[in-house]
Amino acid sequence: MLTLGASPARTSWTDTPVARLEALAELQTLNADLLSHDSATLTLDRWCARHHLADGAKIVADRVRGQDKPPPAAVREQLQVGADQPIAYRRVRLRCGEHVLSEADNWYVPSRLTPDMNRALETGDTAFGRVVQPLRFQRHTVSVQLLWSPLPEGWDSGGAPLPRAKPGAALSIPDNVIEHQALLTRADGEPFSYVVETYTGAVLDFPPSF
Repeated sequence: MLTLGASPARTSWTDTPVARLEALAELQTLNADLLSHDSATLTLDRWCARHHLADGAKIVADRVRGQDKPPPAAVREQLQVGADQPIAYRRVRLRCGEHVLSEADNWYVPSRLTPDMNRALETGDTAFGRVVQPLRFQRHTVSVQLLWSPLPEGWDSGGAPLPRAKPGAALSIPDNVIEHQALLTRADGEPFSYVVETYTGAVLDFPPSF
């Protein structure tokens, strides 16, 4: 099983104001792409291909087993299910090649999926978004949080100075950079899944353009 952490590829980002500006622009681009598309899996497919992170550039889901979490009351409320209605849980790491791009907690309502979908989710490692794609689902963002910014708040309005360049030093990119929470609904509007997605610093595992 792959583990999260700094990738050697990330050392190509030097700690300069220009590199920090580009890193911020890339994170904002990814965030906007995620917010404007229903499938995070397909968005990461495109991200992998655009930045040549691996041959084939297709997201693979690695199941994380043995860490089941009961749904919080707020999740049951979002899914519009009663206290006695079963909710399944699935945790995966989504990766492109060796790059783990996100970890996702997913609570879903089995009775609102087809038997084939439930079987695929219970027994296989296919990404959730691919399995439920026939539902023509829609994604409704509940919350978005930028967990790390390469530049200080107010840098663009003169409220904070740009960090000084550190010649020869690599830009330190943390393990987690973005968090999304979202509700997925079927074409008929019925909710069936609630996801918490944490995107990792590995989304920047490519050389900057400058």
